[in-house]
Amino acid sequence: MSPSDAEKLKYAAAARAVEFVRPGMRLGLGTGSTAKHFVALLAERVRDGLDIVGVPTSEATRADAQRQGVPLTTLDEVPELDLTVDGADEIAPDLTLIKGGGGALLREKIVAAASARMIVIADASKYVPVLGRYPLPVEVIPFGVVATRRAVEAAAADCGCPGAAQPRKTREGHAFVTDSGHLLLDAALARIPEPAALARALVAIPGVVEHGLFIGLAQIAIIAGSDGVTIVERT
Repeated sequence: MSPSDAEKLKYAAAARAVEFVRPGMRLGLGTGSTAKHFVALLAERVRDGLDIVGVPTSEATRADAQRQGVPLTTLDEVPELDLTVDGADEIAPDLTLIKGGGGALLREKIVAAASARMIVIADASKYVPVLGRYPLPVEVIPFGVVATRRAVEAAAADCGCPGAAQPRKTREGHAFVTDSGHLLLDAALARIPEPAALARALVAIPGVVEHGLFIGLAQIAIIAGSDGVTIVERT
């Protein structure tokens, strides 16, 4: 799939998601290339008079939404949201997700958990039978990162998905630092047979702030492929 074709599919998924937005809604605004399309389409409706308010999941999304005139607030001011729309790096058939490729998984998960519903939007390449092909991001504090990294790799091996957890770097080769001041490890696990078990093991590790497994948060996935847009609902 060419980059231009992928962007067209992301746009199609985002356009379908905008149809779920109703006047007066309090919205969580996701991070990443697909969510960026949603913000742009939402901004068009705001300019046409739609009354909504959004909570961005990253500083990048905040700047993008502000630039396009989307009204924003915070979870401190509005702690309960109606709907969050966000992308994903991988989506399993039960709508368990891997997220965090954009580096915003902690805020994304906080916002999703504060929402009555979460819709995940993606192109069809992200819909997979088993999670794990995409490296799993794990957000960690800088102190003791080598020990934490070893613990993450041991926990993954114990859960049947051994693999190396590499510190994420910027394009310039520096350590990637999240909006919350943490570091990211990207665990190349290939296949995660039991996401719930791995999630429990990771959160038990001192030094791990959060992980990119989103379990039981997304109710609807909007998947855009060459044959059109498909809506998958969690049962």
